[in-house]
Amino acid sequence: MGMVWRSRVRAVVLLLLVACLGLAVAACSEASAGARSRQPSATPPTSAAQPTSSAPRVESPSPAATSVGNATAAPPWLGTRVLPVGPDGSAKAQTTPPELRDRSIVTVDELPPPADGRFHPTVRTVPADVLARSSWTKACPVAATDLRYLTVSFRGFDGLAHTGELLVNARAADGLVSVFRQLFSANFPIERMRISSAAELNGPPTGDGNTTEAFACRPVRGQKSWSQHAYGLAVDINPFQNPYHKGQVVLPELATAYLDRGDARPGMAQPNNAAVRAFASIGWPWGGDYRSLKDYMHFSANGG
Repeated sequence: MGMVWRSRVRAVVLLLLVACLGLAVAACSEASAGARSRQPSATPPTSAAQPTSSAPRVESPSPAATSVGNATAAPPWLGTRVLPVGPDGSAKAQTTPPELRDRSIVTVDELPPPADGRFHPTVRTVPADVLARSSWTKACPVAATDLRYLTVSFRGFDGLAHTGELLVNARAADGLVSVFRQLFSANFPIERMRISSAAELNGPPTGDGNTTEAFACRPVRGQKSWSQHAYGLAVDINPFQNPYHKGQVVLPELATAYLDRGDARPGMAQPNNAAVRAFASIGWPWGGDYRSLKDYMHFSANGG
């Protein structure tokens, strides 16, 4: 009987030891797991995007994305759909396509943009290749030697700095550098600034152009006398946002949505805004103040 009792006691003690040991192991495991959960993970969560290559990043001078800020890529049909013209060779004003009612298009760089994103101007005599791709001929009312080739930085609707070019009269060059410096500082957006050829100026109308430019060897619209553009003494800013309007004539023809000047949108020249003030600082009046017609895009040395 004593032997049996002692055997039972030993069994109970053994069971108690095993239970204690199990509790101790469980406690240690929990402590270790807790410690691990408090340590930062050496491997980022798989849901986070991580670089997979150590190759240096290459910045594109022209945005390749379909959207940059509030700007979007140009519709694929832009500049390709020729409008029907009447017997006089002109096209009628039309309803603005939905894509262009609040036009804000990413600028495609045609010249290298400023590397540091700041304003940089250059003024020089007109290179022969630039003159050759412009609308200048010997029949124009200004000599090529009286023109200057300007490059200036401008702010696109995409918010980025770009480089544009202009042909201007030599006596207006320094003043226009000042104008575009002011526009750049004010973040006034410009879509495109490029010298047009005679073929481009006289090509069939698409009604959706938006090139900011100065020199254009052509007469005043509807007249035979030379325009101030033909002397390099006028600048048209964002023609689509700032159309020409006289009676039933609207140029560009698809810019009718921008005849509502009460609906202020980026790139518009408005009374006393950055564009009008900048040109006024060099004494150039604005075509938006004309009474017989409105030429919202137009600024010129003599107001004509």
